[in-house]
Amino acid sequence: MATVIHRKKLSPTLSIFVQSNSANWIARMKVNQTYISRTTKTSCEQEATERAFRLLIEYEIRVNSNLMLVNNKRFGLVARKVISNMQTALGLGQGKVIYADYINALCKYHIPFFENVAITHIDDELLAKFNQWRIEKLGRVPAKSTILNHNAAFMQIFDYAVKKKWLLPSQVPTLENKGVSGQRRAALSPQEYLTVRKQIEQLMLNSRKEVTRQIRELLLDYMDFAICTGMRPGTEIDQLTWSDLQPELNYSKLLFFVAVRKGKTTKYTGTREIVCKEAVVNVISRLTSRFPHRRADDKIFVLPCGKPVKELPRHFDRALSETGLKESKQGQRTLYSLRHSYITWELMAQNVTIDVIARQCGTGIQMIEQHYSHVVPKMFRSKLSGVDLGEDLKVTAELSDVTYTTKLLTEMGIWMKNYRSRQYI
Repeated sequence: MATVIHRKKLSPTLSIFVQSNSANWIARMKVNQTYISRTTKTSCEQEATERAFRLLIEYEIRVNSNLMLVNNKRFGLVARKVISNMQTALGLGQGKVIYADYINALCKYHIPFFENVAITHIDDELLAKFNQWRIEKLGRVPAKSTILNHNAAFMQIFDYAVKKKWLLPSQVPTLENKGVSGQRRAALSPQEYLTVRKQIEQLMLNSRKEVTRQIRELLLDYMDFAICTGMRPGTEIDQLTWSDLQPELNYSKLLFFVAVRKGKTTKYTGTREIVCKEAVVNVISRLTSRFPHRRADDKIFVLPCGKPVKELPRHFDRALSETGLKESKQGQRTLYSLRHSYITWELMAQNVTIDVIARQCGTGIQMIEQHYSHVVPKMFRSKLSGVDLGEDLKVTAELSDVTYTTKLLTEMGIWMKNYRSRQYI
């Protein structure tokens, strides 16, 4: 094994040395926090010194001009660093909501496949193999929106690698999107919704553990709130705090607005204010009774102990499966189907125009026309058929009616008093 027999330091970032197995001097330089060793191809110390300085200048120019890389990082290492940065940003309240989706995609798909691959070795051929592997893992061809999200997560890695000079801009591969186009949304009819709701009520009564009962109790409120607002389960509803609820008293009735400050589209649209269905007071009544000591910045949809819960989709899926409503012609139903149900019911009821529904739901008219085109013809079935459908187009009374009991009226008075004095109910 060769050993260093003589070393000479020329500057803080440059030195030359001779090894026992060669008479030629070797230059060791530090460029962009990385050490590089190159032979000077001479045994003369003076010539080696001059050549060492020229090598240092050459490599500094090449690195600063993005003409070379000083080291090669593996994908897993870079991805975990990017994930750590995103998690830190989210913890400080400075990150984008979409970061959570990026992290999930990277951990579930990209890291398992590219873990030990050098970041510079990811090319079109390897990406093609990854796309096939992802299809096999999913069991289907992913939607265009899914691949778009995955590609955005991928670019977070490449952008960071370029910034750190671990990857040249010219080496960033082109990411394609060959997913399937958006499909019709799987929704529930009002009667199907009530069927699922009653099943969850039964599950709640049969819960063996108190925490399980609390989760299912919260799920019922979560479902009703989604149906009354059209908000996105997860990205929007989970972020709501008590200060986001804004009541407005109209004679003996109370109208609620919700300020959507965090979610899928708030980055582009800012805070969105939506109008709740009248029946939302029933949900808020149940929630306020469980949280008498609530504070403005407390999350609304949490367990009585204040702990957030991630099991709501799983319990909802169980109720769907047990009622035989998991599958539909438009695909599998999920907790997100509650939002699709709201939009579908509003389109069928024809109480407002499509553009109003789009603004309420934080989406575009084009998106509604694309994903709910099967509903639009039915919106005009009464006029086109000449048949008076009467109550058929209305959401069932069980979902929309509110009984203003003395207890509820008293609660409404307390909410308004609290809101005037402290800006939250």
